Amino acid sequence: MRSVAWILAGTLWLGMVGRAAESDRDTVFQVSTLAALLDGHYEGETTLGALRRHGDFGIGTFEGLDGELILLDGVFHQARADGQVLKPADEVRTPFACVTRFEADQRIVLAEGLDFDGLRQLLDERCATAGMPYAIRVSGTFRKIKVRSVPAQTQPYPPLSEVVKRQPVFDYEDVEGTLVGFSLPPSLEGVNVPGYHLHLVSRDGTKGGHLLAFTLAAGVAEVDDSPEVRLVFSAAAARAGMGTRKASREEIERVEKERK
Repeated sequence: MRSVAWILAGTLWLGMVGRAAESDRDTVFQVSTLAALLDGHYEGETTLGALRRHGDFGIGTFEGLDGELILLDGVFHQARADGQVLKPADEVRTPFACVTRFEADQRIVLAEGLDFDGLRQLLDERCATAGMPYAIRVSGTFRKIKVRSVPAQTQPYPPLSEVVKRQPVFDYEDVEGTLVGFSLPPSLEGVNVPGYHLHLVSRDGTKGGHLLAFTLAAGVAEVDDSPEVRLVFSAAAARAGMGTRKASREEIERVEKERK
């Protein structure tokens, strides 16, 4: 297994680097940073078509913060705040996304009745290398599942912490589908979400969003070790002074979890 490495803006390498990346396999490719998104940088940085060249699996959002992005088996899905799930065109743009070429290194059969906390605990136990990024795919039937999306914004864009105060939440039952996302180490805090960040897309393509909670009926988790992270900074966000501060853990949790 290769050592953990970062590639910044495609040119600068930080960390312990054994050799140049041979391909995008085992590499997480990220557009912009969570810190810039928290500050309200929602302008599109790249097209979905260009993003797909770096992976067939991942999550993110859309220009103007218009819903949750799910990339599964090379197909993009857009889970919008009105509950619709669309298949956006390659010309649609994203301000923030994280993708990889998914190749499972582990396969774990999950117990009936497992919930989100139980999944976190199980994967923490099975993913033995502390501090390593992992891509996570969970396929199955969910007895209950709760997701959210975010409504599209217009300029001047508010910070993300204000947007999520108005996030619609959807409760579904007996959903067959897939959870797509990542488990990222605390060292990436502010660059991305530390811990587990997963999005749902149902098998029939009619339901989706940012995962908040679930109870499993039956399913399988697949884990892809992803020891390299390639990060492309947003020049536009930097010029606007966005993403220059370190986001606090409390701020990240406010935008990631359901508001009570």
